[in-house]
Amino acid sequence: MTARAVPPDSPPGSSAGQSSDRGLDPYAGRPWLRHYEPGVPPEIYVPEVTVDGLLRDAAGRWPHRVALTFHGARTSFQELDRAVDRAARALLELGLRPGDRISLHLPTSPAFVVAFLGALRAGLVAVPMNPLYVERELELVLGATQPRASVTLDLIAGRVASVRDRLGAVLGEPLRLDGVPLRVIALGIQDMLPRPIRWLYPFKARREGRWQPIAHCPATPNLYRLLTAAPAGPPVPSAARPGDPAVLEPTGGTTGIPKAAVLTHRNLVANAVQVAAWFPAEAPRAGSRDAILCALPYFHIYGLTVAMDYALLRGLTQILHPRFDRDAILRSIARERPRLFPGAPVMYAGLLDDPRLHDYDLSSIEACISGSAPLMAPVQDGFEAATGGRVVEGYGLTEASPVTHSNPIHGERRLGTVGLPFPSTEARIVDLETGTRPVPVGEPGELCVRGPQVMAGYWQRPDETARVLRDGWLSTGDVATMDEDGFFRIVDRRKELIIVGGINVYPREVEEVLVAHPAVAEAVAVGAPDPRRGEVVSAYVVPKLGASTTAEELQAWCREQLARYKVPVYIELRGELPKTMVGKVLRRVLAEERRERLADATAEVAAGLADETASRS
Repeated sequence: MTARAVPPDSPPGSSAGQSSDRGLDPYAGRPWLRHYEPGVPPEIYVPEVTVDGLLRDAAGRWPHRVALTFHGARTSFQELDRAVDRAARALLELGLRPGDRISLHLPTSPAFVVAFLGALRAGLVAVPMNPLYVERELELVLGATQPRASVTLDLIAGRVASVRDRLGAVLGEPLRLDGVPLRVIALGIQDMLPRPIRWLYPFKARREGRWQPIAHCPATPNLYRLLTAAPAGPPVPSAARPGDPAVLEPTGGTTGIPKAAVLTHRNLVANAVQVAAWFPAEAPRAGSRDAILCALPYFHIYGLTVAMDYALLRGLTQILHPRFDRDAILRSIARERPRLFPGAPVMYAGLLDDPRLHDYDLSSIEACISGSAPLMAPVQDGFEAATGGRVVEGYGLTEASPVTHSNPIHGERRLGTVGLPFPSTEARIVDLETGTRPVPVGEPGELCVRGPQVMAGYWQRPDETARVLRDGWLSTGDVATMDEDGFFRIVDRRKELIIVGGINVYPREVEEVLVAHPAVAEAVAVGAPDPRRGEVVSAYVVPKLGASTTAEELQAWCREQLARYKVPVYIELRGELPKTMVGKVLRRVLAEERRERLADATAEVAAGLADETASRS
């Protein structure tokens, strides 16, 4: 299956499900089209296929091509398709039915790919979750999405099962295996490893204190044993249709209150086709393979679409990494020779900081789309020099599956911008007061987008859906500008999000945890610039009258209730917070104060180094 501008029987300028009558000027209202690279179509054709159908098609076209590599284990497209069939049968045998939700608490790995696609083939709706969630976070998201089953790593199975037990009636009647109520479906990393590494893994894990196997029984069955026991049979037809929900992707939106974006099969397939139209389609250059480095988390929609779904569409080998390990990534690029590496600035900066960078041949990398955080010139230039490839900044959000914009891979790119809207994507800037009036070119306003990748809405939240979706236009909540050539620049975040290493942190969530401390009266969380992660969380706390606490104590409190990346790295105790006359905390004032302090500290260090150098000379 390849990306096409339009289906053979469609009139020029049309796209599936959309009319595109733009009069005599094909660029009217879309100046960005003039800056597309040759071969990038203004519109894409979205095939009527489900996400798991992308794998079925790939298995038919390239049955023996390697689909996945993981610590030396290699899986062909044909083998992967058969494993997904077995997963679908196993899940249906447990009593799950099309439309049921199933949560996945897994890192980027073969288990995630098989469980995710198996669930979709069975007609289920996947709810991917960050495996780092603590119990409080799990309870919020599981309660909001109500999955009937959960697939998880051994290491966190107890945590997930405990929360499911507490939610009980909210999640409904439990599934049963051999007459026993099922708590979770679990597996270990060792289940995915090739022999003999699989046998040696427990010894290494014990030495590192990571060996926490659980007893596999009907209450906590092993995923791979369920696959083995699943009945054999002919290929399983997908129980889903293109318009059905495929994923409930958790997002806190503007308030931090848990909700989930409903992304249909068509949304995800459309965005994968858009990525395929944007990335180079020619044969890989000498020394490169048709492979993609997958270090992005698949529980995040960015990795799910730009790495996994895109790889299925194009028949690329997915080089899977469960976490960002610099040494493992460098060795993987040198050995596996991938041509594509979608990621985040923190990843490229981390590799550039590695002292062994120049010991590895990274010349296979041809193209990288960088997202989730602003891409700085030193990182872009440095990684391009190290690889000989191109690194371009893009933009997206969960509610758009997620990509809506990118700078051209080989054509003109403009530093500081997120580039041009994708094919079949419309974008406009509207005033911040009404959210409906387009503003003149160059003026800031709220960015709104429309296209086949935009979500169906928020799961069981019609009020929130109506607030952000109007006539197919998605209000992003981000303040942006568009220049006369159609390049977009993000200038502010209306949502007050903090983005740590490409992952959203919602200030309200951090603030609620801090205020729950018995010594805290008020708290506010803001983002502070960080050279490696883009931003980190900083917090300002007002203690209760007569109470005593310390920044270290509050950080320890947060570590018990928040994932590590959400914990404030800087906490300042204050007598009061800056506020407006109506009592609203002036977050921007605090953020500016923090930025100025960091700038002053950096200048002081630089001056000290200069003095020391001068004295030595």
